[in-house]
Amino acid sequence: MPNGIDNQPLNKIEWVDRERLHANGYNPNHVSPKEMRLLKISILEDGWTQPIVARTDGEIVDGFHRWTTSSDKEVSAMTGGKVPVVYLNVSMEHQMMSTIRHNRARGNHGVLKMADIVCHLVDNEKLSFEEVGKRLQMEEEEVDRLYDQSGMLVRGSKEGFNTGWVPSDDV
Repeated sequence: MPNGIDNQPLNKIEWVDRERLHANGYNPNHVSPKEMRLLKISILEDGWTQPIVARTDGEIVDGFHRWTTSSDKEVSAMTGGKVPVVYLNVSMEHQMMSTIRHNRARGNHGVLKMADIVCHLVDNEKLSFEEVGKRLQMEEEEVDRLYDQSGMLVRGSKEGFNTGWVPSDDV
């Protein structure tokens, strides 16, 4: 990738009709329906903060779930059915590795920090449990447990979480 702001894909965002894009056939990333609803809320409340990355032929490298959400009538109405796109002119090998890098670089959320955020939203920002749950797509029990923080580890503890907090692939 050449140096300089002018050479960066982000400097060349285009708004295109979502129909010009299409899914790739290999993306290993899966997003549950609950997280898809959260993505919709994110776009509706925050707007488009991240473009879709696509090859010049329209095949999506990263942003499949944003693209999927863009078909929602409320999301589509925000931009007249257009989505923000940056294009990469890369080989299939590069495209596939780029997809993995984009997906893996997002990381995951630690439960203790999530609990801190929920407490801050309720205590400092004065949001109700219901609003936190709705806007973060959390069940009432999840908001309650994160807020209560009971049974959670003290930072720095060497003990493990019980199996209820261990992520699994059975989503």
